[in-house]
This record gives sequence, C-alpha cells and structure tokens, in this order.
Amino acid sequence: MNQNKRKIIVAITGASGSIYAKVLLDKLLNLSSHIETVGIVMSDNAKTVWQQELGNEDFNKYSTFTFYEKHNFFAPFASGSAKYDTMIICPCSMGTLARIAAGISNDLTTRAADVILKERRKLILMIRETPYSSIHLNNMQTITHAGGIICPASPSFYSNPTNFEELASTVIDRVLDLSNLPIQTKRWQQ
Repeated sequence: MNQNKRKIIVAITGASGSIYAKVLLDKLLNLSSHIETVGIVMSDNAKTVWQQELGNEDFNKYSTFTFYEKHNFFAPFASGSAKYDTMIICPCSMGTLARIAAGISNDLTTRAADVILKERRKLILMIRETPYSSIHLNNMQTITHAGGIICPASPSFYSNPTNFEELASTVIDRVLDLSNLPIQTKRWQQ
C-alpha cells in the first residue's frame, strides 16, 4: 500500500439521506490523488431509497470505485490483513448501528465495521434518524467506547447553503475531515 494514499470502505444503507451518499461519492472522486482504493457496499434498500429520493440510478455511474455484494465475505476488507484504514457508513440506519454495536457480522457492512474496530482503525457512522430512543443512544455509546465515531447527519448553516447538495456537503465535509482527507470547505469564521 502506498503510505500516502488511503484505502476506504463506504457502506450505503437503506436509511433516508441518499443525497449524503451521492455527495460523498462525488467528493471521493475529486480526492482520487489521495486515495488508493474505495470499496463500496450498497444494500438493496439503499438502491431503492436512492431511486426514490434522487429520482435516478446514478449509483451505477461510479465505475471508478469497486462495488461488492452485501454478502461477499471474500471482499478484501472482510479481513484486517487488507489494511483498509477508514470505513464510512453513509447514511447509517439504526438497524446497522445496532448490529455493529452487538457485534453481529451478518453481512459485509457489519463484518467490515467489526474488522475496522478490532484493528483500531477509523469507523465513521453517519446516522440518519430522529428522534433517538434510549436503545439508539446506548448503541451509539457502545460504538463510541469501541473506538467508532458517531457523526449525525446534522447540517450546518453558517456557509449559507443554497441547495440540497451544498447543505449535504456541510456534513460530508465534516466526515472527510474526520477521515483525515484534505478538503477545501467553509470553516467557522472564515
């Protein structure tokens, strides 16, 4: 692995918020000089939600990235030896959050998250739900104690976003910052 380039896993679940996944993938394309590889796991529900929310199947247009079926346990990042350094779950459903918190690795997304945590690498869960039940909060606490980062899809407004993509970018830029990727973004009081 090139020490200067990142190996990233992106999991897209069926939670509402496909605009976040689209903006993340677009920004990762623009950061290709800093990335060795991006492996993507997209659930069937995520594809359905994307089609309903965005009105297209543009998830098929990201051929630069490698897509893996949700039950493909032969994907490289199903093992710690592949040395993927960051996993971003965007958006992250409460069901996915719960399975990760309980250590249930019943698909590639939850297996990869388990691997990232056990290897002490960076796991970022961009959760999309409101309000939270005490079960959700306990699961978030469990993942935080295990080393994961909970990053709610809570946009900021100080950059005066003018459309949905700009609004989603306020969250995705934060996720990319957490991933230690160099980005140009509006900063507080800049």
